[in-house]
Amino acid sequence: MSELIEHLPRELVQPIILLVDREDPADEGHGIAAAALASVQAFLRDPRNPDWREWAEGAFAKSVRRADAKMFAKVLAAFPEHVLATSGPASAAGLAPVPADALPKLLAKLQVSGTQLPAGEPLAPQPLTIVLNDSLGMSTGKSAAQAAHALFAWLLEAGEPAVEAWTAAGFPVGIVRAGPREFRKGQRKSAGPVIQDAGRTEIEPGSTTAYVVTEF
Repeated sequence: MSELIEHLPRELVQPIILLVDREDPADEGHGIAAAALASVQAFLRDPRNPDWREWAEGAFAKSVRRADAKMFAKVLAAFPEHVLATSGPASAAGLAPVPADALPKLLAKLQVSGTQLPAGEPLAPQPLTIVLNDSLGMSTGKSAAQAAHALFAWLLEAGEPAVEAWTAAGFPVGIVRAGPREFRKGQRKSAGPVIQDAGRTEIEPGSTTAYVVTEF
């Protein structure tokens, strides 16, 4: 039995830390965009890290955790290898995948559930836009994880010219929440996989949550 356990594949998870300022929080659209950008920009900075390949060959699980300004600064200092992504007033830090059962203590302390930012003005469509299924009632944290999942899935399938064009354009990202009919209709224009959630938190397994539409 011990030999079998030793050969079980390890589960990797990518930590994404979203700044949720207690006094002046960013709006939800920018927060979701920042988290999605943090995920892919962390990969693009170090794509040869073998953990990325192992992670991407699995479910490429993500853990979006919130931190206030003081704790966010601690995270940035403790993990100098982080990538800091911004969208408007929002900031998020992306890290390389780590074993899910060995999350660093500082990160493990940060909350996952209940992450919510104020709605604010909708984030306008861009040459690359992430479409979220608004009928699911996902929290900001859940939406951010699904947006990051959709963006990363597009990145893996898009091909180098499209990714380079997006990078050269400054990583534009729009966030659109679509109702059931609009979401289903828009799937025909999706540039990457339509994400289906595993159902571990908030929503039913197999729920379609997000996809990317792009001009690149």
